[in-house]
Amino acid sequence: MTDTTTVAGMEHLVPFDPYAYDFHEDPYPTYARLRAQAPVYYNSAMDFWALARHADVRSGFRDSVNLSNAWGVSMDPSSYGPDAHKSMSFLAMDDPKHMRIRKLVSKGFTPRRVGELSGRISALTHQHWSKCLDKGEFDYIADFAGLLPMDVVSELLGVPEADRTHLRHQSDLLLHREEGVMDIPEAAIYAYIELHKYYSELIADRRKHPGEDLVSALIEAEVDDDETGEKIRLTEDEIVGFMVLMVVAGNETTTKLLANALYWGWRNPDELNKVFADPDAVPDWTEETLRYDNSTQMVLRKVAADVTYGDVTIPAGHRVLLLVGSANRDEDVFADADRYQIGRDCSQALMSFGMGTHFCLGAHLARLESNVGLTEVARSIRSVDIDIDNAVRVHSVNVRGFAELPVKVQVR
Repeated sequence: MTDTTTVAGMEHLVPFDPYAYDFHEDPYPTYARLRAQAPVYYNSAMDFWALARHADVRSGFRDSVNLSNAWGVSMDPSSYGPDAHKSMSFLAMDDPKHMRIRKLVSKGFTPRRVGELSGRISALTHQHWSKCLDKGEFDYIADFAGLLPMDVVSELLGVPEADRTHLRHQSDLLLHREEGVMDIPEAAIYAYIELHKYYSELIADRRKHPGEDLVSALIEAEVDDDETGEKIRLTEDEIVGFMVLMVVAGNETTTKLLANALYWGWRNPDELNKVFADPDAVPDWTEETLRYDNSTQMVLRKVAADVTYGDVTIPAGHRVLLLVGSANRDEDVFADADRYQIGRDCSQALMSFGMGTHFCLGAHLARLESNVGLTEVARSIRSVDIDIDNAVRVHSVNVRGFAELPVKVQVR
């Protein structure tokens, strides 16, 4: 077995800094080198491990005993710790606490509630996209991809339309990382405080005036305690934590998915023409984007007990990144992995929503929003051109996508 003493210095063999702006611009060459030269990677300078191959990432997702979520899923020092659940909800918990909160949240966040949103998602999509078509030239993020997911989450939570722009801005601030700063910027801390305050007030209002929204359902949700048999409910902090998680996981990642799909379609016009010719192929467009350039690039785990991958043992107490973006480009699993190919079948191997106990609760909603949104795009335009020189990428450790994407479209 190999341990940290024999793998120290890997960062010189394959430089890998998750905070580096150059890495954010294109992480895939780094992933390829990691898979080939250091699939179980250790960075002694920054003191973290990373798993790059599909088989190891898959195994890591499924191992909820030795790889713990309890200290959060982000490398940021201020986010990593025993209180991570306050901002990440059950995403930063292990069983049995994780399953208790997940069951309670699922009482409100039901497939029926999500399914009933389909018509509303279509209406919101048409509302925002028709304005874009009238302009002809617009920022795809500010005018469409950033609006639709926030509106959908807000509709679920019962957030008034007048407050959504403000909450969207706070959500952006939560994710952004300053170049050269390896922790949460001050602006992100204040954004979290603002979101916590807003949602606490929203919960207080729903306690007085319950409605049909998700917040009201979460307040009333209850399950039987496995040990005592007594009815238990979500606490105030647990509801707020889930609502903050919804803003990031349910909003930002879908915004990035919508934009990444358009960007890679533009980069690969023959592939984009497939959905222009047949909008029914849009779900394939969504799935290939999830594989090729997923919004969530990596998630962190804390090693609860020694784990071995290949001939390398990662000691308990260390941190390990599961490189989702790398797993989805593994040539041993996906033929022509670096080719963007709409229509390939990768459903059984996709790592984009995780696996096992922590499989993403919002996967169905994200796919629904993307499919509805991109179908409207495919049906309404004959071409798109991106002003790539003025496009701006998001700089985040976990999330990949665009902050600004200026486009020009030709309407059918």
